[in-house]
Amino acid sequence: VQLQASGGGSVQARGSLKLSCAARGMITSVFWGSRMAWYRQPPGKQRELVAELTSDGNTNYQDAVKGRFTISKNNSRKSVYLQMNSLEPEDTAVYYCNIIEGSRHYWGQGTQVTVSS
Repeated sequence: VQLQASGGGSVQARGSLKLSCAARGMITSVFWGSRMAWYRQPPGKQRELVAELTSDGNTNYQDAVKGRFTISKNNSRKSVYLQMNSLEPEDTAVYYCNIIEGSRHYWGQGTQVTVSS
């Protein structure tokens, strides 16, 4: 299985972007029901969890993005999304989608988001 992330770009502060992560390959129902998440890595910093969608359908967000970001998925399109509103310069980072099936991690290739003030 491969994850293909897209939707990044440059935007001014208070703007919006929607990231997409499409799963390609042999996608089982177990895989698609696994925990899904978006991480980001700001310049010069470590990768951090931004949002997750648990296997039982709950969502969790990093405090800094609560109320601004929304994680969701589309089962028919086998895609995971991150809607980002009211973007701030501090949101500038490379964003990665992630799916954990059992002990195995699947990562997308990363998509750059740049927010200017």
